[in-house]
Amino acid sequence: MPIAHLQAPLRAAFQAHFGAPPSVVVQAPGRVNLIGEHTDYNDGFVLPCAIDYGTLVAARPRADRLVRVLALDQGAAEDSFGLDGAIAPRDDLAWPNYVRGMLQALLADGWALPGADLAISGNVPQGAGLSSSAALEVAMAQAFKQMAALHTLDAMRLAQLAQRAENEFVGCRCGIMDQLISACGVAGHALLIDCRSLQTRPVPMPAGMAVLIVESKVQRRLVGSEYNLRRKQCEAAARHFGAKALRDVDATMLAAGRAGMDATVHRRARHVVTENARTLAAAEALAQADLQRLSGLMAASHASMRDDFEITTPAIDTLVEIIDAVIGHDGGVRMTGGGFGGCVVALAPALLCEQARQRVAELYRAPSGESATSYLCQPSAGSGVLVAD
Repeated sequence: MPIAHLQAPLRAAFQAHFGAPPSVVVQAPGRVNLIGEHTDYNDGFVLPCAIDYGTLVAARPRADRLVRVLALDQGAAEDSFGLDGAIAPRDDLAWPNYVRGMLQALLADGWALPGADLAISGNVPQGAGLSSSAALEVAMAQAFKQMAALHTLDAMRLAQLAQRAENEFVGCRCGIMDQLISACGVAGHALLIDCRSLQTRPVPMPAGMAVLIVESKVQRRLVGSEYNLRRKQCEAAARHFGAKALRDVDATMLAAGRAGMDATVHRRARHVVTENARTLAAAEALAQADLQRLSGLMAASHASMRDDFEITTPAIDTLVEIIDAVIGHDGGVRMTGGGFGGCVVALAPALLCEQARQRVAELYRAPSGESATSYLCQPSAGSGVLVAD
């Protein structure tokens, strides 16, 4: 269901639960990363696009300092907390901490917030690597920006605060990519992001292309030890080279400085260094509609994630093989997201994407026996207001 179709039932649920209509409804999209994996927290380059699946927040300010939250996607679960004093995380449930963490980050940054009634709905698959958490954080910040008339809170700062919420409150040491593309996406384009300077460059999508996302049904747990371990290994590699981050290490330095490095740490560094180069090359290939070059770069990216960074799974590798057999050099396919399950992404002409989707339905089963879920997407705009009284 397109995200816009969720607005009417969300507004109705808000009215029924809180006894008044919302004063504002906002949206923030999920994202898919076309190439550039685990490069963001290494000050490197990424090439994501916002997708037409996202999160909606309906909101109405309150006269007191209470925040009440209704999460329709969580079985109409509820949360409530006050804005006076430090906001504490919940230990029993995960989803409230994305809301609480976002508001704590806004308050700590000096923004004055009202109490509010909030209702949340969305269609970004959770735990699949499409940034449902970032979409929720950014939509929540957008709702309070509108209610409190925070006109000087620009999209870039909003994304930075959303990242802080996930890093410091939720406990996942993600980079800036997920929140930035959700806040700043450009319809019809991917966005080349320099994760050090935060400069962005829209890269137009060739005409007739579609983005196919296939959810493997192998659930990811980014807050777990493996993701954070990869980050620590990258930081260790940067220290070995006396660099601020692996962004500052090139292939020549990597080869010359291998002596004395732990073999696993060296492989992690090799992935990041080569992935940065691939991402810059892929942005140029996409801008020039050079699909054959893009195909090779995405294939090399997947191989690097599989062999050097060791974040794919047999199920993910199988999905990539099935899709690649259909689209060949007319498009690219790779794992996307933090790894250890989640999704693969393919970029190809729409007809080939549909054929690949059918082949996946025929040939793929997850270890649990489930079929994959596929999404045909178009690059979409970032967060914005849908309704405001």
